[in-house]
Amino acid sequence: MICAFGMLGAMSTSSGTSVIFDLDGTLVDSEPNYYEASRALLAQYTERAFTWADNEQYVGISSHETLALWKREYGIAATVTELLADLDRRYLALARASTPVYPEMRKLVERLHDAGVPMAVASGSSRAAIEAILSGTGLDAQLTTLVSAEEVPHGKPAPDVFLAAADLLGASPADCVVFEDAAPGAAAAHAAGMRCVAIPYVAAHADDPAFARSELLFRGGQQEFTAQAALETLALG
Repeated sequence: MICAFGMLGAMSTSSGTSVIFDLDGTLVDSEPNYYEASRALLAQYTERAFTWADNEQYVGISSHETLALWKREYGIAATVTELLADLDRRYLALARASTPVYPEMRKLVERLHDAGVPMAVASGSSRAAIEAILSGTGLDAQLTTLVSAEEVPHGKPAPDVFLAAADLLGASPADCVVFEDAAPGAAAAHAAGMRCVAIPYVAAHADDPAFARSELLFRGGQQEFTAQAALETLALG
């Protein structure tokens, strides 16, 4: 069920609206690739089993911060930089083979591009991973402004990556709308003073307080999301 918090008119904006997309789990279904890459990395360095349920705990948290946590928790000798390079290598091999774009998200990006709405991608993935995914899926034709959490002091739920994206777009945070699939990302959007459209990747997380603050929540995730509903919310439909 779609939930709107407050009147949809509160999201109505002038031509000054800018849209910032999270990448993984929001624009593309990349989590299975990240899961497999993470599972293989942990198996090599720790011989630790890593389940899909384990992986869901880290949805929305930057790769750098996740790896720093694993390094401390499991006593991994490699540096975070080395681990990130290893994870990226494993992930990109999988991502280049197959990373599906959510059809309604592609439609939304195309419609916003045609309407001249400024857009950016702000992701917890490395810049190399973001660029590879956008290029491989063809989304780089419309999405040319991007920020990686590697390039800011703090990843989500801190607002840094979204504020950096707004700065690159020359947009006021109050004029930005963020599309997010994870609670840390939604919290980051609110901390940045931006509005949020939430499409939870993990259904069990739909009741997280960070999502409850969103102007529009698609509780059923991508199965429920439609480009038209988002466009109407943005007063562009």
